[in-house]
Amino acid sequence: QVQLAESGGGLVQPEGSLRLSCAASGRIFRNYAMGWFRQAPGKEREFVGSINWLGATADYTNSVKGRFTISKNDANNTVFLQMNSLKPEDTAVYYCAATLRFGGPYTEASEYTYWGQGTQVTVSS
Repeated sequence: QVQLAESGGGLVQPEGSLRLSCAASGRIFRNYAMGWFRQAPGKEREFVGSINWLGATADYTNSVKGRFTISKNDANNTVFLQMNSLKPEDTAVYYCAATLRFGGPYTEASEYTYWGQGTQVTVSS
């Protein structure tokens, strides 16, 4: 069993930055490919970005490319989502997810087994 806990969300002005963290506990973290998803009010959960189990390859949805960066720290069992140049349309609850699949990165929610409880990100002036 794996437990995931996100932190770092909050209220930020447009063009500001936030860094989300996802701390994992349980099984060997380095074997996991990790992903970030988000869900805005009244919308379906959508893929934001993901990183493969080696932490060497990442993928992002087009709307965040060049602004968001995922990184994975196996020593601390943590994955990060650095978000820069934030826009009001980035407002959502952000979730991290983990899968034991080798390879990746994976972009579909159905490919992930474990999910955190989410952290709210609000971008507003």
